[in-house]
Amino acid sequence: MPVALYALALGGFGIGLTEFVIMGLLPEVATDFAVTETVAGYLISGYALSVAIGGILMTALLGRIDRKKALLGLLVLFIVGNLMSATASTYELMLAGRIVAALCHGAFFGIGAVVAADLVPENRRAGAISIMFAGLTISNVLGVPLGTFLGQAAGWRSTFWAITVIGVIALVGIAALVKRTPAPRERAGVFAEFGIFRSRQVWLSMIVTVLGYGGMFGTFTYIAYALTDVSGFSSSTVPWLLVLFGVGLFVGNLLGGRAADRDLRRTLIALFIALAVVLAAFAVTAGSQIATVVALVLMGGLGFATVPGLQMRIMNYAGDAPTLASGANIAAFNVGNALGAWIGGLTLAAGLGYTSPLWVGAIITAAGLAVYLVATRLPGGESATAADGELVAA
Repeated sequence: MPVALYALALGGFGIGLTEFVIMGLLPEVATDFAVTETVAGYLISGYALSVAIGGILMTALLGRIDRKKALLGLLVLFIVGNLMSATASTYELMLAGRIVAALCHGAFFGIGAVVAADLVPENRRAGAISIMFAGLTISNVLGVPLGTFLGQAAGWRSTFWAITVIGVIALVGIAALVKRTPAPRERAGVFAEFGIFRSRQVWLSMIVTVLGYGGMFGTFTYIAYALTDVSGFSSSTVPWLLVLFGVGLFVGNLLGGRAADRDLRRTLIALFIALAVVLAAFAVTAGSQIATVVALVLMGGLGFATVPGLQMRIMNYAGDAPTLASGANIAAFNVGNALGAWIGGLTLAAGLGYTSPLWVGAIITAAGLAVYLVATRLPGGESATAADGELVAA
């Protein structure tokens, strides 16, 4: 694979770390700012909503400049946001820092996914996208557990200082290793590109992403509470359990990309079914530590295995605006994150217990599968393919 893919993965590592590490530190942050676990969860859902907004607007605004410069500018924004979080004296300032850092997230992965896909032959595009997203998964395997351990040992602020440093390293890596990848000279204007949202399949792709991925992420938002209060693990064990979840993310991402290149429709259907079943089984068996470990790995693997295929699906229907569509789908991932976290928080506030977000995740994922099955059978869906396997335009 081209070395530029690994440079993009480096940037993804830093951004993935700031997104996910807060989950392992949520109890500590809530205690420090004297807020409830539900209010602390807004640091996650607020980040996700900011990604959703930034994913579309920032991608559209940066679409006319050199893509390398766009990626570097986004990483500067990321560094500033994490610095704000590291120095926050109040919950409100912490939330503001999370929002600033999140503005770069959607556009970075949206622009980066297009760059990655353009670096390889068409039949390897989902695999190339999975390499770029590997940085995000590696941040879960190594960064999140170590960041959680650091935060528990030296205070949660130390973790955000470390993320700020990693952001600087990622900035240098992108500057040194990624070649200039200018946006096409002949392209529609910014407002004209928004015409992709007239496509029914583009909207259905985003809805499937919101539901299919949001089910897993909503569950993961409150996983630290389930691990300690239901499964009976000590808080010091949580970072190492997150390693297992991260291993699942890493493996699932790579295998999901390869499978999507072979058969997008069957891959997504199989993954959605398996993920819904695993989440429901996790809710039932969360009292067993052995079952919890197995479920964590499977949840991460199946959940993130959907990412390359979901990203490829919307790009297939984007016409002349793949970058905007890619950014929009990154936004959809994070709307799903916010939706899952919000509904899961409601169940906790209602006193339904720490396994209730697992049931919410299973239901949301099943809803994503239902929407996807409908989408594939509509005109222009995956069922309407040419003899050579190319999707018919919606």
